Amino acid sequence: MTSYKFIEKQYFGLNKISLSTRLICAVFCFIMYYFRENQQKTGDVYFFIGIVIILISILLFFVLHFRTEVNKNSVILDGLWTTRKVKINIDHLVEVNRVKYSKFIFNRTVYNLHFNKKIRFYTRGEYAIELVDKDGLVYLIGSQKTEELYRVLNEKINKK
Repeated sequence: MTSYKFIEKQYFGLNKISLSTRLICAVFCFIMYYFRENQQKTGDVYFFIGIVIILISILLFFVLHFRTEVNKNSVILDGLWTTRKVKINIDHLVEVNRVKYSKFIFNRTVYNLHFNKKIRFYTRGEYAIELVDKDGLVYLIGSQKTEELYRVLNEKINKK
């Protein structure tokens, strides 16, 4: 049995960009329902579509995007059933930093995205943990609990 030092779950429905997009679509449907209902009495479809969008948004609050675990000697990033588990060996890490994830307010959810010489994992949060390994690979892990994750990883790296 493995003892975990840190566990965090991040869910799809809590991402700002996807949540705001779904809510804007629902508001549009309700506005169209209002105008259609007052003019032609055929706007019921818009009302039901708006309700369905809101129900899907609520369901997405419970759909796991990825799970971050720090155990004895590795960082494990495990996503949905269609994604590969990513295991980062703590012994190969040389640096851990707490950085701002992006300069933008809205960021897309990503899992194992190789972009600009960084491997990104993000669902939500303003800050991220940047891990650099011996080979020069940079992992950027977005988290809601960056202080705790940084503290745990820093302790493990300093023990080496």
